[in-house]
Amino acid sequence: MNDAATPVPLRKIIHIDMDAFFASVEQRDNPELRGKPVAVGGGVRGVVAAASYEARPFGIRSAMPAVTARRLCPALIFVKPRFDAYRAVSEQIRAIFRDYTPHVEPLSLDEAYLDVTEDLKGIGSARATAEEIRARIKTETGLTASAGVSYNKFIAKLASDQNKPDGCCVITPARGEAFVATLPVKRFHGIGPVTAARMARLGIETGADLRTQSLEWLRHNFGNSAEYYHDLARAICHRQVRANRERKSLGAEDTFNEDLRDEAALVAELARIADTVWRRIGEKADISGRTVTLKIKYRDFQIITRAKSLDRPIGGRDEFLEIGTALLVALLPSPKAIRLLGLTLSNLSERTATAETAPLLPL
Repeated sequence: MNDAATPVPLRKIIHIDMDAFFASVEQRDNPELRGKPVAVGGGVRGVVAAASYEARPFGIRSAMPAVTARRLCPALIFVKPRFDAYRAVSEQIRAIFRDYTPHVEPLSLDEAYLDVTEDLKGIGSARATAEEIRARIKTETGLTASAGVSYNKFIAKLASDQNKPDGCCVITPARGEAFVATLPVKRFHGIGPVTAARMARLGIETGADLRTQSLEWLRHNFGNSAEYYHDLARAICHRQVRANRERKSLGAEDTFNEDLRDEAALVAELARIADTVWRRIGEKADISGRTVTLKIKYRDFQIITRAKSLDRPIGGRDEFLEIGTALLVALLPSPKAIRLLGLTLSNLSERTATAETAPLLPL
């Protein structure tokens, strides 16, 4: 038996990313918003959940405080989020994906990985498959999507951002290392702002800079992440597209219109948040969790968390809220007014399925 003689199939991965998804749905459904700077979110104490492309030249971005966004763009139009509408459109898009492959890994409502190594529809290449999917999304939803096509998930995700909006970028194996070398490491999946800043202090700004460092040097400076960073610099990624990707947590949080100190008011807000979380859990099949985490953000923006884990799954919404409330009450009376509460269920378990290995398809 000669396992070495069996070549490892070269995967064909597409990363689809909807263009300014929430804002684009709002502009599609309300013609008066088209061509104008739009932000989804807002409120007196809220943040920007999404910004239209017309808003972005002003520096408007997701997670920006609404007050900052209004200062940067006085003409900015805030729209309340309609998550039911966004989920409905997301389901339309995922139905399109499933026409081309069973190997679909959603990352959020507006993006997903697809493994199209198997050419189910006889299209001929991964590039042509991505273009047909984008065309169908536009025809069936009236929205645009950008696509990255490559031989692994890491590069496909990077590529989907190259020609936004409404674009497609293909990176073949021959171009992988050179493509990664030109990009800032802060764009790499798995390198967050803190790590990127640390790398910058060490003289690492781009993929090319990262590639010059030895594995031993990376281990000395980044510990267990060294091998991962070493691979990224060489355009290597072994992560598979998981059609039933295991979730790590489900949660919700809310920023209040006014800072709160009163125990009854805080407990009532936590109950409302718990209802939101449990509704989301109810939308998932065969899912349970053992850890409840409470998040508190004070008026000075200090954040603390408290968690409790059981040796069995949480019994239901009432027990979930009971544990969260106990975590909250233990911190009351609060030394400072509270502007945000969050509640999360983690240590999740859910049933997964394994998909068949597919034959080769050209990029």
